[in-house]
Amino acid sequence: MTDHVSPDRGETPTERMDRNWEELLQELRVTQTGVQILAGFLLTLPFQQRFGELDRLERGEYAAAVVCAVSATILLIAPVSSHRLLFRRHEKDVLVTLASRLAKAGLAALAATIVLVVLLVFSLLVGQAAGLVAAAVAVLSFVGLWVMLPLSASRSARRRTLADRSPDG
Repeated sequence: MTDHVSPDRGETPTERMDRNWEELLQELRVTQTGVQILAGFLLTLPFQQRFGELDRLERGEYAAAVVCAVSATILLIAPVSSHRLLFRRHEKDVLVTLASRLAKAGLAALAATIVLVVLLVFSLLVGQAAGLVAAAVAVLSFVGLWVMLPLSASRSARRRTLADRSPDG
């Protein structure tokens, strides 16, 4: 296999995969700690005295938050086990693609966890209607900042690049 150099960065496909893996690991380090702390905190709540005061709906919200937190933890740590299983098999492209998908799913589960925690906390403190409003604001914030903003910035950058390349630009 020939390792051709990419004209954009002056790196070979192997170097690009190594860089992509390192960048993904850095992103995972940021999220793993936070999601593990959140999941651990949620797992301690049933042992608190006031937990018995939760009604059926609040218990459901709590259970859903725990499921999402555990799912996020599993998904965000899964790239590490994937690396161990694929280590030295010369399949870094498979590893990077798989880990990227797992990280995206883990981030979605993390967002769902936070939305559910916001719902539960606001429901307990202010009432169910306030919980629903706060959860909706959280959903809109995640969609706006985690999805729409990066995609919009990418489209804007692409348009600027195309304008710079045009003979009229």
